[in-house]
Amino acid sequence: MPARFAPVLFGFVLSALMSFIVSGIATARHAGFADGFFSLWINAWLLSWLVAFPVVLIVAPIARRLVGRLIRPNPATVR
Repeated sequence: MPARFAPVLFGFVLSALMSFIVSGIATARHAGFADGFFSLWINAWLLSWLVAFPVVLIVAPIARRLVGRLIRPNPATVR
């Protein structure tokens, strides 16, 4: 895959992993580890991922700019 797709691929992987973990925790808290837990979790995750992926693509550049404003540049690397 060409390097120009790195930000989108990063957002894809990040949103998949984060939504998988968060939906699992939320499903376990709501339904417990009863029969059908895995099915409930996967259904919740797929819906969460459909929302999380475009949100990550939109929010990531905003977060990068915000972090850039909050940190001080390292004097050794500023030219």
